[in-house]
Amino acid sequence: MIPSEIIKQKRNGNEISHAQIKDFINGYLSEEIPEYQMSALLMAIFFNGMTESEISALVDVMLNSGERMDFTHHSNYVADKHSTGGVGDKVSIILGPLLAAAGIAIPMLSGRSLGHTGGTLDKLETIPGFKVNINLDDFRKQVDSIGIAMIGQTEDICPADRRMYALRDVTGTIESIPLISGSIMSKKIAEGISGLVLDIKTGNGAFMKNIDDAHILGDTLTKIGNAFNINTDVVYTSMNQPLGKTAGLWCEVRESIDGLKGNGPDDTMQVTFELGAKLILQAGLSKTQSEAIALQNELISNGKAYEKFIEMVEYQGGNPQDIENYNQLHQPKLSKSLKSEESGYIQSMDTYKIGLATIELGCGRKKTTDMVDPTAGIQFYKKIGDKVNRDDTLLKFFNSNNSKLVPAEVLLKESIQIGGKKVEHKLFLD
Repeated sequence: MIPSEIIKQKRNGNEISHAQIKDFINGYLSEEIPEYQMSALLMAIFFNGMTESEISALVDVMLNSGERMDFTHHSNYVADKHSTGGVGDKVSIILGPLLAAAGIAIPMLSGRSLGHTGGTLDKLETIPGFKVNINLDDFRKQVDSIGIAMIGQTEDICPADRRMYALRDVTGTIESIPLISGSIMSKKIAEGISGLVLDIKTGNGAFMKNIDDAHILGDTLTKIGNAFNINTDVVYTSMNQPLGKTAGLWCEVRESIDGLKGNGPDDTMQVTFELGAKLILQAGLSKTQSEAIALQNELISNGKAYEKFIEMVEYQGGNPQDIENYNQLHQPKLSKSLKSEESGYIQSMDTYKIGLATIELGCGRKKTTDMVDPTAGIQFYKKIGDKVNRDDTLLKFFNSNNSKLVPAEVLLKESIQIGGKKVEHKLFLD
């Protein structure tokens, strides 16, 4: 294998073989191939795409670069959910315990923030003592024991993806559909699941900016799932505004707890129930969509979903008492409000800029060594279509570092457009 020849082949738009992909990635893992050559291949893929056979080979090589979980012994249906990333998207924190309470086993590998989008791991780590880095044996035991574990990608699972993922983040190759597909599906297949539901975020705050690209990604992911015998459903949801009433770290966990207690924002709970219904139907626990949604409402109403969340927190090192006192935790030292300068209706929200503002506040990292601020975030009082009067509070942003409020405020002031016409925001996309 001559790495430069494979790069040239892909650069010129030609197909590379399964063997070439395997040799190149394995060479990168063994450090025989340097980062600059892997970066060059990633860029060639970014510009020229990959064929179905190339994508299948990419998934296979990344999947088999590490260990695969096996839950075939489990009596319950084993499944997971994945979101392509958004602002204010805390659905996993609600949905995981909810589905586990329904009797579905959830071995969930989650991620950290990527670009302007938030990460489930960063949010979970704001729970005092909560450990996301547990070994695979403990992960298996926890899933077997209580039906759910939510951890980060370990060194044993898809190490090729982990290294390539980090490189994509700094080389401007995140939005490549083949690379997104390979990254998502290799990790999900490695979990040993039988079912998967995908939430493909679409709009100005998502990596997929339009529905056509979102459909291409959805079709690609579904084909991979089918090829690896995983029941795969796709839901397309809007990211033209943040999801829920908050975006940030602890504030999103607090909102998730509200959701598990039956007080979640309508849009957050609608997405949660839609995704949950897909897996409940796959598992055969309900016969219709309406029955599946009713089951989820019941599990929240009777407290079983919240109890499962508490159980997971305790298993992973957290103190249930902290969750009981969740409104007292991580109080921000500083806050500012953004007020409307005119009357009218919210026309649009620049969710990308709002996501960047959360990073400025301390919710994300500009470099890998940055520490996040659990107190940081944004609370939204008005969203698309809402009527506003002059001096109404549109949002409040907060953290515990004054120097970070100013750059966030600049972005947030540019993020909301007000006009005279009432508009509608469509949450689910076709």
